[in-house]
Amino acid sequence: MEVSLYTENELNDVVAVYVEAFSKSEGENEGLVIGELAKALLETTPSQDIYCFVAKQHQQIIGVIIFSRMIFEEPLQSFILSPVAVNSLSQKQGVGQQLITEGIEYLKKQGVTLVFTYGDPAYYSKVGFDVITERQIKAPQPLSFPHGWLAQSLSGDDIPILTGDSICVAALNKAQYW
Repeated sequence: MEVSLYTENELNDVVAVYVEAFSKSEGENEGLVIGELAKALLETTPSQDIYCFVAKQHQQIIGVIIFSRMIFEEPLQSFILSPVAVNSLSQKQGVGQQLITEGIEYLKKQGVTLVFTYGDPAYYSKVGFDVITERQIKAPQPLSFPHGWLAQSLSGDDIPILTGDSICVAALNKAQYW
């Protein structure tokens, strides 16, 4: 398996991975919703505010992750990992974890100090994320699943307490995703 940065000519294949993976696990409607989210993130987010990584096997994309910028009142380099998808035939083989690990290493080299995600703590704890509360760091939208709010320090420091609001990129800043 090879992990690389996404290129624009891979858009349709990337969206297809999201649609297939989420349709199989969450239902067809959710697959379409997350496919549209991925497309919107990749088409509308300024290039300095997004990183997308693809996993390929035999030249075919089998997994995708997207990191997009988070902004706080305090100056720090932070991104949120969302969404993550691995096609149904390649799941439970470490593809997602390898994508996340390599993506985080890339971000660390770019000077990013804090990464967030919103999902299953049991899964994301395997790749270094810790559960946080909104008292510690406020999410951009109200959380429907508060114990799924997670962060990881890439600087070696403890996860800070940040006061004030957080802002994510426009495509992700919709209540339905939170």
